[in-house]
Amino acid sequence: MGGSKKNEQRAARERLRAERAAAARKAKVRGRIAISGTVVLGLALAGGVGWYVAQPDADAVAAEQDFVAPAHTSGKDGTVVAYGKGDARHTVSVWLDPRCPFCAGVETGLGKTMKKQADQGTYKIEYHFATFLDGSLKGKGSKRALNALGAAVNESPEKFMQYLGVLYANHPEKETDDKFGSTATLLELADKVDGLRTPAFNKAVKELTYMPWVDKVSAAFYESGETGTPVVKLDGEKVNVLSGKGIDSITPEQFTKLVEEKFKG
Repeated sequence: MGGSKKNEQRAARERLRAERAAAARKAKVRGRIAISGTVVLGLALAGGVGWYVAQPDADAVAAEQDFVAPAHTSGKDGTVVAYGKGDARHTVSVWLDPRCPFCAGVETGLGKTMKKQADQGTYKIEYHFATFLDGSLKGKGSKRALNALGAAVNESPEKFMQYLGVLYANHPEKETDDKFGSTATLLELADKVDGLRTPAFNKAVKELTYMPWVDKVSAAFYESGETGTPVVKLDGEKVNVLSGKGIDSITPEQFTKLVEEKFKG
């Protein structure tokens, strides 16, 4: 009789524990949905709400951490990564998704040119990021790559620029390939940037330190009104930097001409 009573009490405790766990999961889901109506709408349009809500994995847990923006970021919640001289008269704004092959085409084709011109003071670059491909294609490569980029800019804007170039130079051929979802891959690619693999960088990539920041950067993309990537604007005016030939960008010479025409005088 005593054993039966103990079993009943144990079963009751298990039920209570299960109910609390279910309530906690629902609260987390509600919290994520409430982060931004625009984010949820954007993910829904991308077909990703079911995936995002249904995956209580390490990325979702990391998103519940205390928010911290990487050093050397700007704008509300540090959602903009700027590179170049702060007093530059002109601004080139760039929107990218880490998994986007056309973004890879733009970065590999024009990234070095943009960096050189920013270093010369022709303009400063403001990078904005999206992660909608994780929702529409399933996966976590966009967010994890952006978390790693946050860890890179926390080291320095120069390290960020180098790592951004390395990621896109080693971009998977198909956007359905969630290559950047691998922590090991992100760390191996970081080895190609001299001095990037500091203890702080390694920790941030492994522990997804900047995932709450990643979510705010993602939300800022939807709030911006942009509907896709890549987007490049010269002082707020959108310009076409795609060649129309696959994922290739226009040539550095063609881009330089656009810059000179827009920024003349």
